Amino acid sequence: MNSAKHIRHVISVSLGSSERDAEASLTLGDTEIMIERRGTDGDLDKARKLLEYWDGKADAIGLGGTDLYVYAGGRRYTFRESARLIANVRNTPVLDGSGLKNSLERRLIKKLAAEKTVAVKDSKVLLVCGVDRFGMAEALQEEGARVTFGDLIFGLNINKPLHSLNALGFWAALLAPVITKMPVSWFYPMGSEQKTRTVRHAEYFLDNDIIAGDFHYIRKFMPDKLPEKIIITNTVTATDREMLRQAGVKMLITTTPRLAGRSFGTNVMEAMLVALKGSKKPLSAAEYIKLLEDYQIESSVEYLSTKEQQ
Repeated sequence: MNSAKHIRHVISVSLGSSERDAEASLTLGDTEIMIERRGTDGDLDKARKLLEYWDGKADAIGLGGTDLYVYAGGRRYTFRESARLIANVRNTPVLDGSGLKNSLERRLIKKLAAEKTVAVKDSKVLLVCGVDRFGMAEALQEEGARVTFGDLIFGLNINKPLHSLNALGFWAALLAPVITKMPVSWFYPMGSEQKTRTVRHAEYFLDNDIIAGDFHYIRKFMPDKLPEKIIITNTVTATDREMLRQAGVKMLITTTPRLAGRSFGTNVMEAMLVALKGSKKPLSAAEYIKLLEDYQIESSVEYLSTKEQQ
């Protein structure tokens, strides 16, 4: 018999593929959290209607397959298209994962380095999109990694690697006011695009020890083989894990824990924590960290293959 005294319902509405839909539940303390992920295959109108349907019914809503905000040069820019999706959602908090990324992923990198799970110092790291994961970007550089930011390469198809936070900040501040007014599909795979592979600049994947960041970017642009690489990402299904194993990836680290055979996106986890807290708005970084520690919510580390196994 389930001894949970409270039930919280979290729904994630994603612009991504419906083939990645999933349901899961977990009990934290005296609260059972029911989690659903619903993809709309890039259909903006369907996503908007789902978001409005769940307004007032769910305890928290995650928005996946897009971001609400991007931070650059100390300023926050709102994606116009994403803001329209939630314009009429007034009773249930909507979380895009950006707040949790900044706290959870920064904490993860520090922990991996401190516990020597991964030799972060002096490792060559490809962070496929640094603006999307600025907390991770800062933590990697603070821990002595040699980071290549692929924002221009994979987001805009401009073969210009960036190698410092200053360079990343400069280009982000320059482009963010323009990009946030464009359709998200112009620079981020959604719907059926998430199922297609287009190898782009494989040399950056092969020349680095660690590949980190948004899994949809990694999956879409990676070469077929990534021998002995370490992947730090999330939103990984069982099928994705097998694909990475076949590619020769040594270690898969998901920033969010595995539930029901997969790791959910940061938008789902952020919504889960907000629902757990009973809040009607995003939490502070300190509040997210405290909940993660109080309930011992940890990242997942999985060894997929080694030279000896191949």
